[in-house]
Amino acid sequence: MPEGHSVHRIARQFARNFVGHRVTVTSPQGRFAAGAKMLDGATMKRATAVGKQMFLQFDNGLWLRVHLGLYGAWDFAGEITTDATIRSAGGRMGQTNQRGTIEEADPLETDRDYVDDSAGEDSVRSIGAPRKARLHMAESEKENDSPDFDFPPPPVGQVRVRILTDAACADLRGPTACEAISAFEVQQVIDRLGPDPLNDDTDAGEERVVTGIRKSNQPIAQLLMDQSVVSGIGNVYRAELLYRARLNPFTPGKKVPEDVARALWRDWAHLLDIGVRTGQMMTMDGLSPEAYRKAMARRDDRHWVYHRTGEPCRVCGTAIAMQDLANRKLYWCPSCQA
Repeated sequence: MPEGHSVHRIARQFARNFVGHRVTVTSPQGRFAAGAKMLDGATMKRATAVGKQMFLQFDNGLWLRVHLGLYGAWDFAGEITTDATIRSAGGRMGQTNQRGTIEEADPLETDRDYVDDSAGEDSVRSIGAPRKARLHMAESEKENDSPDFDFPPPPVGQVRVRILTDAACADLRGPTACEAISAFEVQQVIDRLGPDPLNDDTDAGEERVVTGIRKSNQPIAQLLMDQSVVSGIGNVYRAELLYRARLNPFTPGKKVPEDVARALWRDWAHLLDIGVRTGQMMTMDGLSPEAYRKAMARRDDRHWVYHRTGEPCRVCGTAIAMQDLANRKLYWCPSCQA
């Protein structure tokens, strides 16, 4: 499931390429036809993310709420420019040309933050669920890897909603939620969510998270996935945050020391910032430049415990354990997190 960093990156791409523009909104799949009709022809005013939820505001008083869920993703085409701190796959500051291809990068402009993921799961052109997961959504889903298409490109697969300007196109596939709602309804959704480090005052957000953790008997591993406690953390960040804190994932919230609960919030803010800047869930610190590039390019090399069942802990050598908790796979080191 796409986690908080991906949703913030999507919101930033909308802010750079769609906000301030009158948009054409359609539902090629047909499942969002009524909502698309309400938004069609309006001007996008704002794009924002809270945890795993994204909200697009329009000048007719309506908002588009999107939750990507397990399989959702946005695909972009046309003249797409990302935030200046986010680099595209081999591109200069995320710049693509009119045909949707990525410009050649000046090697002198590369930085340590961005290294393209070999799986291509979070780039300027496609952000959301892993591509392999999306390709199994339906037999009709086919990935268009060729940049040689007219603008706008024809919809491919089950496109729930298409948002189009004269120069940019965004297609949404496979979301859990996609609805046109009022500002009041947006606030109702946000009020149910826990703090997001990129939106909430750090001190106030920290207090809310610490209180939410330390009043509960639920395991800390379950609390970190509870979006009403803290926003944006998914299965990957959950496992990695707990390992970095050397915290037993089954510790009841009430028994988590206050200083540890505070450290979890601060570390989440740290990792989320890295994820938004780089596009990858990098959770290992202190790597050499060579090890860093290797980790950024390959998911298996950038995590401490996630998806490493049976493999030796990178610190103590103990086999990484895995078991289901609340229908999600939990990974941890039985020794380091005893």
